[in-house]
Amino acid sequence: MLEPFMNLFAPGGSLELLALSPPGWGGNLLMGLARSLEVAAGAYLVALVIGFLGAYGKLYGGALPRDFLQVYTTVVRAVPELVLILILYYAVPQAVNKVLVASGYERMVLPPLLVGTIVLGMVIGAYMTEILRGAIQSVPFGQLDAAKAFGMSPIQTAWRITFPQMMANAIPGMANLWLIATKDTALLAVIGFGELTLSTKQAAGATKAHFTFFAAAGVLYLIISILSGRVFARMERWARRGLAPIRGSGI
Repeated sequence: MLEPFMNLFAPGGSLELLALSPPGWGGNLLMGLARSLEVAAGAYLVALVIGFLGAYGKLYGGALPRDFLQVYTTVVRAVPELVLILILYYAVPQAVNKVLVASGYERMVLPPLLVGTIVLGMVIGAYMTEILRGAIQSVPFGQLDAAKAFGMSPIQTAWRITFPQMMANAIPGMANLWLIATKDTALLAVIGFGELTLSTKQAAGATKAHFTFFAAAGVLYLIISILSGRVFARMERWARRGLAPIRGSGI
């Protein structure tokens, strides 16, 4: 009856395979997790910049910026992330290198970390644009008119009126995008970036213990999800201070 549990501690058992030092592969998995979080954090920052600029551009920009942003959000949300990664990593450098070589310059090589950060940032930025645009529109127009009547500049109005209130409505969607970013880093395995999924695949292939390592990777992703959910929940409570509580939300 205790044999399955004893096998965990046997030589070559699951716990030994997950040890941090060789012959265990736990250290490799944690390094892959760190790379995944590095790319996810960089992509999320890129998405925040794109999201704020895109949201304000869609709402207050001219006809040309609005049309460009509409095309951007439509196309990026329609094309799968994997296709965008392959296009940027293979097709774009190939086209650019032809121009560089013809002009007498050296070929360009894009590091997977940079490609992953830019691609995921662009993809998440399209969704971030729509989330922040909706959050901005949720701010009552009467308050914006009052700020204008008091002589506030557009920057003062955005910082004192719009931003504090929009964040209360934007944070739940922003939390979902962060979780999507952490999971979408797995797509970078196709270009050889050593994130958690690729590290897990290498460990499973070397030891043939596929269930052990992919279950461990799933647990790591779940831990990140739980911890991130707690952080964003605290952020949402902070953003909603002074506002009427949402019925049934516990906030």
